Order: sequence, then structure tokens, then C-alpha cells
Amino acid sequence: MMPPRNQDFGLKKAGGARSGSVINFRKTVNSGSLRRSSAVLPSVLTFAVIVASGGLLLMIEKGMLNSMETPPPLGYSKRSGYLRQARNLDPAADAESQILQEIRNRTIRTMCGQKNMPHSVWSLSPLQRKTLLQHILVNDEHRFLYCYVPKVACSNWKRVLKVLSGALENVDVNIKMNHKSDLLFLSSLKPEEIRYRLKHYFKFMFVREPMERLLSAYRNKFGEIKAYQEKYGAEIIRRYRKGHAKDTAVAGDDVTFAEFVRYLLDEDVDRMNEHWMPIYNLCQPCAVSYDFIGSYEHLESDADYVLQRISAPPHVHFPERQTWYKPVTKETLHYYLCSMPQKLLRELLPKYILDFSLFTYPFPNTTTEYCRH
Repeated sequence: MMPPRNQDFGLKKAGGARSGSVINFRKTVNSGSLRRSSAVLPSVLTFAVIVASGGLLLMIEKGMLNSMETPPPLGYSKRSGYLRQARNLDPAADAESQILQEIRNRTIRTMCGQKNMPHSVWSLSPLQRKTLLQHILVNDEHRFLYCYVPKVACSNWKRVLKVLSGALENVDVNIKMNHKSDLLFLSSLKPEEIRYRLKHYFKFMFVREPMERLLSAYRNKFGEIKAYQEKYGAEIIRRYRKGHAKDTAVAGDDVTFAEFVRYLLDEDVDRMNEHWMPIYNLCQPCAVSYDFIGSYEHLESDADYVLQRISAPPHVHFPERQTWYKPVTKETLHYYLCSMPQKLLRELLPKYILDFSLFTYPFPNTTTEYCRH
């Protein structure tokens, strides 16, 4: 059975205020603050980052970010050179990617510089540290750490790691991915070994628009994976669908997106399943100083940069998407978000506020006018 309803939205750590998940939003969220333009560049320059002693309430506006002299990530200045060596890249696309990377870096430095944020792996709670270390993969030969995020091309990155370690012949081998075997997790190492690698290895992660990632998880797990339907789907239906509270025969294969969101509202972010746990809680970018944060939206070029940066052999390339892959299009996301009760969306966004703000994603536009189209 799932844990009982959690009315604080899971945004306050049980052990105290100092936490990687420090938000403590009231249930009533100003709907006006959630209306954002869907245009990428204007919105990423005006997003809100909220920080206060007990929660998230400080607005870091466009002017503040532009006046900062925050240094870029280690090796960032070499990015264009690496990419030009790797492929003939569209200069406009590369410039946009670099702008986003710079804004994202400045935001993370500012946010994580607040005194109530975690500043090392060892300042996290035991549960948070366990989650983080179980999501960081290690390659000692090429001296890098990769924090994997489910639904952000992590299966393909694991293929790359297995090829680099010799466990797979090439990334295109047609086999079912085993997400545990032939991979070295940071959690399996001793504390002194962890400290050394965190200090000296190249560290990277990849992010994705939060609602798009959630929808991808929902469609995959509840539409295709029987184990998730039985473990989560059946309980969600019993808990949130009228007249099914005691229905033991429910299959769990027809969970609606609104029911899934209601379930997320009652979940503690530190105890969520990894496929819908916020990216912040999985990879703790304030506790770990990542050298590079790539994005799903620039996956090809960002992956090329990482492969060049870690000195991967020439024959190792990032895999093509599988033929069966069903992408979440803007139209699909628009349909799902506009079809659900807007009160649920307004309550859900605070759960993922750090993913939106730190990684420079605009809030989804679900105004009545926008949803009419």
C-alpha cells in the first residue's frame, strides 16, 4: 500500500529546514504568477527563483542575473571548440544552447549560494544522500561522474557507459537494457573514494522540461508497463476514483493524468519513485558542483560535447532514439495540461519549482485564451 495522504505537498524535509528540498509553499498559489509565455528565450530571462529562510520566496529577476559576474562551469569556455571538432554545428543553435547554459549556470550559482541550501553531499539528509549516490554513475578510466535522470535519455547514456567499460561492443547492440548490471554506482564506494571522485572527476547531468518529463513517465509507465500498473496504478485508482476504494479487482491500466497528478500532490518529493521525483532531488545540483548540465532539448549537441570532454574513443557515439520511442510533442503536452483541472496544476507546480527555476524552464502557459487553441 502507498503511504497516507501528505498535506504539505512533500516540500518540507522531515528533519528540519536545512535541506535540498526547502520549499514550503502554501496550498493557495497565486495563479497569476504561474502564467508564463511559452517563448523560450524571453521567458528564461525573467523566471523566478525563490529563496527564504524557511522556504522559497526571493525573486531573482533578469536585472540581477545580468549584473552578476558568475564564472561559467569548469571547461565551459572550451565548449564551442569541442563541438566544432565533433561536427559541423549550426552556429545559431549552438549560440542558443550556450546562452541557456550560461543563464542556467548563473542561476544555480546564485540559488545554491544561499546559506539555507546544501553545500556538500555530506550536508544532505541520509535519505537525500542515499538517493543522490544511487543515481551517480562512475567511470574511472575516463574520470567522470554522470547523474542519471529517468526519462532524460538515461538509458542511452548507460549504453555509452557500458561501451566505455567494455561490457557492450557498441551502443547500437539490440538488447534490453539492464539498468543495474555492468555499471559502477557512487553509492558502492567508500566515503573517501566518493570525496576524491567528487573533487577530481568531470561531473555532468541532463535535464528536461519538468511537465514534459512527467507526462513521458505517465504515458510510459501507466500505458505500457504492467508492473507499474499493478504497483502504482491500481492503488491510485482505489485512492482517487470514486466508488473504487475497496475494489480489489482493479487492473490499474487506465489511470488518468489528473489522477496521477492527485497522487503526486500527496507524495513526499524525497520518497517519490525516481521516474517522477524532481530532478533537483535526484541529482542535488547545490550539493554537487556539476561541470556541465546538458538539456534534453539540445541532446545531440550537448551529448557530443560531453563525449569530447571525457575523451571518449572516436567509435563511441551517442545512440539514436529507438524506433519505438513515442516523443512528447508540444501539442500533446498542451492537450494534457489544458484538459486537467487547473487547480491541480497550480498545486503541482510548487513541487517542481526548483526544476523550473534552476534549469531555466518557463512555467507552462495554461491560460484560458491559450488553451482554446
